[in-house]
Amino acid sequence: MQSPISPTLRRRRLARELRRLRESRNLKLAAAAKESGVPLSTISSIENATARRIRPRDIDALADLYDAASQEREALHELTSESKQSGWWSSYKDLFGGNALPDFEAEASVIRTFEGLTVPGLLQTPEYASAVFRAGRVLEEADVERRVQARMERKSIFNRIKPAHMVAVIDEGALRRVIGGPEVMRDQLNYLKNMALRHHIDIQVLPYSAGAHLALAGPFVLLGFPTPKDMPIVYVETAVDGLYLDAPEELERYTLAFGNAQGVALSTALSFQLIDDILRSLESTP
Repeated sequence: MQSPISPTLRRRRLARELRRLRESRNLKLAAAAKESGVPLSTISSIENATARRIRPRDIDALADLYDAASQEREALHELTSESKQSGWWSSYKDLFGGNALPDFEAEASVIRTFEGLTVPGLLQTPEYASAVFRAGRVLEEADVERRVQARMERKSIFNRIKPAHMVAVIDEGALRRVIGGPEVMRDQLNYLKNMALRHHIDIQVLPYSAGAHLALAGPFVLLGFPTPKDMPIVYVETAVDGLYLDAPEELERYTLAFGNAQGVALSTALSFQLIDDILRSLESTP
């Protein structure tokens, strides 16, 4: 299965290329707007990668102003077209919001995640995910099913010809917390073991004995992309929304936190053994 296109990444690439072309001509935004006839607000939104509707004629006007070569112009139009495409996640805007995590996962080559409370979403079984969403009984059953379906759809990234390499550091407490009952938890842990056997998935358990570490603030995901010009991003889920961070200092802070948590976590082999130990402790639980 080939990777779907990430419209957000395409908008970011388009923004980067148009900014580079403008700056290579030593033009300020206001001057570019005046000389091209493209509104300043439009150029600004394109260069900030926030424009949702980009007109081909505006791209042509800017390409003319910047004396873009034919290949550059063609690439700009291709990026513009791809930035308008919709992935499967567009059907779940009510769940993911304007910026969908699957949009970035679609083209991520490396996904590093730290989770302290539950099994990471990409590694959950449907039954476990259902139990997570049912917690507190605040959602209608139809809403639970829809959220589970969306979460299972995200796993399609593992079926690509070149699947994303996932490194998951999971706190021991998340594996010992019985969510959905013993049977659901046993199935979840067995599924986790099976996923750990895949060559592109590394699972490390952060044991209680590790003590304090730099990821104590909470779970987060670091996403890296195959093209060096596509800068990594950090996703932090909150109770009301998801935050996307890409400032250099933010990336550095979360990269350091992940490295510290991974460094004190068990190796993949010892993590596998600990999961087995937890499974055995559940065998006597009805």
